[in-house]
Amino acid sequence: MDQGYHCNACGYELALEVKVARRDTCDNCGADLHACVNCKFFDEGADTCRENITRWVRDRERSNFCQSFTFRESSPDRADEIADAKSRLDSLFKNL
Repeated sequence: MDQGYHCNACGYELALEVKVARRDTCDNCGADLHACVNCKFFDEGADTCRENITRWVRDRERSNFCQSFTFRESSPDRADEIADAKSRLDSLFKNL
């Protein structure tokens, strides 16, 4: 299975040729790319970073100044799974 770079928010496959800058966003949904949820050091289960960081990051889905950020590679199937789960979750709460 091919590995690639996918937006954590929508699963869109990204063509990254250079390092992700702090203000870069997904071409498909506009989500911040330089965010914890897109980093290979982010631990989804613990909602924290596996790197020893000195600054607390309040919103892990927004861009930040972390110097340890390294974009996580993911498979297309994983990206589809994430997008599907988010879609189902959004539909549960859309009428609240």
